[in-house]
Amino acid sequence: MTGEAEPATETLAVERVSEMTDDQLAALCEATDAAIIEGGGFGWVTPPGRQALERYFRGVLLVPERQLFVASLNGVAVGSAQLVRPPRNNEAQAFAASLMHSFIAPYARGHGLARLLTRRVEDAARALGYHVLNLDVRETQDAAIRLYESMGYIRWGIHPAYARVGGRTVRGIFYHKVLQPGGRIA
Repeated sequence: MTGEAEPATETLAVERVSEMTDDQLAALCEATDAAIIEGGGFGWVTPPGRQALERYFRGVLLVPERQLFVASLNGVAVGSAQLVRPPRNNEAQAFAASLMHSFIAPYARGHGLARLLTRRVEDAARALGYHVLNLDVRETQDAAIRLYESMGYIRWGIHPAYARVGGRTVRGIFYHKVLQPGGRIA
């Protein structure tokens, strides 16, 4: 025994949730606020307030075409992503799903949770039989762009007027990834 403390191990987890406790919801709302303030990938430009976020996440859990995945660091929710399936009346695009509203709170970045979160959404989409996963990001989100491109997402387009942030119009980048072995989209 050297008298030195063992380094703490971090517990990373991503799970699909269909319900949340009040504590989980509070932690997720706090993480969302932090990500919004930092400018990270959720659509809101300014935090909408706790009640609006709670209503939002409770609503997501009720939508049949959406699956909510929550990323946790040491048992505390620090981010989320949504797998969005096409509506039933969209038979022409029934082979493709979308990864949306993916974020990790700034204080929890650098642990590999964004990659793990993306993989879990991909695995869920693949298990449901989807052949393609689509996503889009603001051009200013360099870390997200690097992540998705390193994971094999193909950049297929740029929207010149994708969003307004801080009084500026920013471009958006659109990606897709083929999910099924031997799958093709052409």
